[in-house]
Amino acid sequence: MDWAGSFRWLFDFRRGASNHLVPRWLFLRALGLIYFSAFFPLLFQIRGLIGPNGILPASEYLQAVAQSLGHLSRLWYAPTLLWFSSSSPMLVALCWTGMVASLLLVCNLWPRAMLMICFACFLSFVSAAQDFSGYQSDGMLLEAGFIALFFAPPGFRPGLGRTHPPSRASMFLLLWEWFRIYFESGVVKLLSGDPQWRNFTAMDEYYQNGPLPTWIGWYVQHLPHWFHAGSVYATLALELGLVWMFLLPRRWRFVCFFIVTPWQIGVILTANYTFLNYLVLALGVLLLDDKLFHRWVPQGSPLLLDVGAESAALSPMRSTYNTIKPSFSSAILLWIFYATTVPMLWMFWRDLPLPTQPVVALEPFRIANRYGLFAVMTRGRYEIEFQGSNDGQNWVAYPFGYKPQDVGQPPRIYAPYQPRFDWNLWFASLGEWREYPIVLNTEVRLLSSDKDVLALFAGNPFPQGPPRQIRAVLWQYWFTSREEKQLTGAWWRREMRGLYAPTLEREADGKIGAIAMPTVEPRE
Repeated sequence: MDWAGSFRWLFDFRRGASNHLVPRWLFLRALGLIYFSAFFPLLFQIRGLIGPNGILPASEYLQAVAQSLGHLSRLWYAPTLLWFSSSSPMLVALCWTGMVASLLLVCNLWPRAMLMICFACFLSFVSAAQDFSGYQSDGMLLEAGFIALFFAPPGFRPGLGRTHPPSRASMFLLLWEWFRIYFESGVVKLLSGDPQWRNFTAMDEYYQNGPLPTWIGWYVQHLPHWFHAGSVYATLALELGLVWMFLLPRRWRFVCFFIVTPWQIGVILTANYTFLNYLVLALGVLLLDDKLFHRWVPQGSPLLLDVGAESAALSPMRSTYNTIKPSFSSAILLWIFYATTVPMLWMFWRDLPLPTQPVVALEPFRIANRYGLFAVMTRGRYEIEFQGSNDGQNWVAYPFGYKPQDVGQPPRIYAPYQPRFDWNLWFASLGEWREYPIVLNTEVRLLSSDKDVLALFAGNPFPQGPPRQIRAVLWQYWFTSREEKQLTGAWWRREMRGLYAPTLEREADGKIGAIAMPTVEPRE
């Protein structure tokens, strides 16, 4: 076997996938928009989340990391630019830098450099955001963004990059990520032992109980059981079976694309999963090839023009670089492939004797992830609500901008925008307050009317000054029936479950103390 030839076929751009230039162009433009959708919400939230006066200050977290680890170890464990400064101006600059770089990536200006900037800025946030970055969607974006560094064409204005087609290895790893998002999610549904998946009832209340529902989800929720049971079957069939078609010849990959794309659009319309589904859609474009687009796009279209392509003539120094580069790229990409494949194999064979260090070493960078969406379906919808009072009798709620609260307000569609505070409170509502310090920390910040934390809410019910007492209560929510909505106009009905976290009071001397303890019972 010609190992050298196989190596060059996989990793050398000169033998790259020259028939995937248009899908690459489209994917990188979509990736730029997705990066922008990740940075833009942070511009309004990052100070309240991890700023110096935020809920989980990055400075305190990084200080704790520095005290626990050595100088080099801390940089690997928490790879973030916030080591230089975690002040509010630095946090805002991080968002603006990422936004500008993402828009330049959309405009196809110096794509590799812009991808590197986007990756560094987003990783810097994720590495210091603690509970506010524990989402699979963040790992998906960082993994795709890092691999795209090896996938994108070089140059300032590369056009389609005809002289530098994508390496087959980088394109495969992007499709490998797309495949794993589906397949591993299907596997965990079966391995979790959740009876709802086995009994085909997992979708009966899915649209109501997910993190942030939509008004379309309200209508879909009221479809008959056979529809929801069919959705369970289709989900498992797609995730466990259909996605294997990415390994089949061209015609079958097209069939796969035109099935999973409408599926993802349906998910976007019925639930707000931030930029997750948009990223999966963008990765799916790589199932297509140039021949398909040449059939649909008129000749002379700017999409098919190769503006600013580099000359094929190479200087001796450039030639040497192009000889060394495949070796470096191959080492990195093979490492990622190993670190993503081994955890998937462990899902089936836990005792498989394979080295774990290559997997563990990449974990802080979130570029080789294990996925598993909705392994266990939630059995109820609970919402945490913060309330303030000056007399301990009359309580006024702090209004949220995105998660359900007012029963008369329809749930909206706003993905890929991600309200990380609202999103995290959904997870907290399913657990106990000691597991989620963001709740008690928010109460403390509200007692001083911290403007950065108040910006995470839709308004401030105490504009004249902070209240004397703050509490967090737990409600259970249900979609109304068709009859209830027609009669009352309400989209939700709700019932108070009790006090979720300690009620805090600021005394005259400025000290804060707890005056009441939680009363809610554990949820299923």
